[in-house]
Amino acid sequence: MFFVRVNMTDRTFKVEETPAAYKYLGGRGLTSNVIANEVSPLCHALGPNNKLVFSPGILTGTSAPTSARISIGGKSPLTGGIKESNAGTSWAADLGVMNIQGLVIEGQPAEKGQYWGISVIWDGKPKVEFFDATQYTGKVLSEIYPAMYAKFSDKVSVCSIGMAAEHGYSNSGVVFNDMKKRPTRYSGRGGLGAVMASKGLKFIVLNRAGAPGMQIVDKALFEEGRKEMISALRTHAVTKPKGALNSYGTAVLINILNEAGGLPTRNFSSGRFKGAPMIAGEAIFESNKTRKGKEVYNHSCSPGCIIQCSNTVYDAQGEEITSCLEYESAWSLGADCEIDNLDDVALMNALCNDYGLDTIETGTTIAVAMEAGVIPFGDSKGAINLIHEMGKGTPQGRILGAGTATTGRVYGMTRVPVVKGQSMPAYEPRAIKGIGITYATSTMGADHTAGYTIAPEIMGVMGKQDPLSSEGKAALSRAFQATTAFLDSTGHCLFIAFAILDIASGYQGMVDEINGVFGTSWTAEDILKQGGDILKVERKFNEEAGIGKEADRVPEFMKTEPLPPHNTVFDVSDDTLDSVFGEL
Repeated sequence: MFFVRVNMTDRTFKVEETPAAYKYLGGRGLTSNVIANEVSPLCHALGPNNKLVFSPGILTGTSAPTSARISIGGKSPLTGGIKESNAGTSWAADLGVMNIQGLVIEGQPAEKGQYWGISVIWDGKPKVEFFDATQYTGKVLSEIYPAMYAKFSDKVSVCSIGMAAEHGYSNSGVVFNDMKKRPTRYSGRGGLGAVMASKGLKFIVLNRAGAPGMQIVDKALFEEGRKEMISALRTHAVTKPKGALNSYGTAVLINILNEAGGLPTRNFSSGRFKGAPMIAGEAIFESNKTRKGKEVYNHSCSPGCIIQCSNTVYDAQGEEITSCLEYESAWSLGADCEIDNLDDVALMNALCNDYGLDTIETGTTIAVAMEAGVIPFGDSKGAINLIHEMGKGTPQGRILGAGTATTGRVYGMTRVPVVKGQSMPAYEPRAIKGIGITYATSTMGADHTAGYTIAPEIMGVMGKQDPLSSEGKAALSRAFQATTAFLDSTGHCLFIAFAILDIASGYQGMVDEINGVFGTSWTAEDILKQGGDILKVERKFNEEAGIGKEADRVPEFMKTEPLPPHNTVFDVSDDTLDSVFGEL
């Protein structure tokens, strides 16, 4: 396995064997360790001393189901701390097949406004070629992606940044191609797109032709584990074919959370939105059925995915508006802004994809701007215009592109739903206490994927837990955060958790897959410990960056403003929050 280091200062590269310390790492485990070892926690996130690290998961590039995810790591310009963001894409699988365990982008060119692309090919080992990409700047991504395929062939995979990153926004992601070669698969959170732009890097194109493929030490054990994982995913109600995710996508959660009173609405001022059914996964399914004249089930975001939860939203003429509209996007651009026009929400999602904006941060930012009186709540056309302002880089657009926390400060707002500078996703901490603890204590800022306690609190996975109770939730969040840190290292999608937490053979299947690849004999306990070790590395980086336990808190308004309909506050004590990492 290889480390490829690309220096953007002088546009050189070197290929080396993976360092021994990283032999058994992949995905988040590798990106966080490289950043912790090689980047100063006090560096400027957009300066020359930050690095951007890409790593496929341990299983990415193999035939393990639903395992083609890429992790990106760096110091975040949004939070000021360590960041890992991941996405599902063929780009991830190609990196694994090319035996590139880590792709490290470092340095910074002296020329401002000059952008480069790199093409990575296989020539007995990975080889990097540079090309001038300045002509592709200042354009929407859907316009320039076809040019990359025309230039390099339709067999390549493409990673890029959009205009939001070129503007230096803390609300800018890194985009990858989906299965139809569209620029729609995002590592969206934390502003890593701006970090990539700061390196003068516009594209990373992978051509896997001739690559040797992933090496598997114990093929029999791997195959046994793979079969158990497939069986679990195909029988669990949430992940099976024509099940909840395949039918309604992640937006199936809109109605579920609304019923639970935990769907943040009107800038986190209520837990219910009367327009929720208009933008939910069921509405998308029924609208598509009417507009296409048949039932339209969802598709894969990446090779080998058997959950297939990525939807498409079509207009009245049966033409595609966007793909895909995730739960978080439908909520942030819809319920949080009190917008229930599905077509407009879908258009807003498409614009975010084109400009390179994180949909979660974009929606929560617009909601704060709405509360500030910039436009009224529910004004979908005004919201669409604000996204265009961000894309164009107008003065107001630049304020909004800096994210929810900055927008709140500029407009003097007190209800600003952020932790460590990153906006909260689509679950209300006052109504779902476990996820609130995760938001507060995650090393990544407010992040539902860091410890998805929604699984037991709302979905009843592993047994239903009372979402309004804080009893035992610190331990629950700790266990979920440690397990997730490792899961993010495997390359598997987070959504396998629904199946493997309910079906023990599925969990063991994941362990066997990994042991098959490495020739190791890890146990479930080893996995939990390794996840905890990743969190310790991230925690140490943040502390040295000045982000200590005092930052592990929800916003003040959530402790004092009761949330309808349950009229509860976030009543988890500081001591309880401090105990989450105190016992790792």
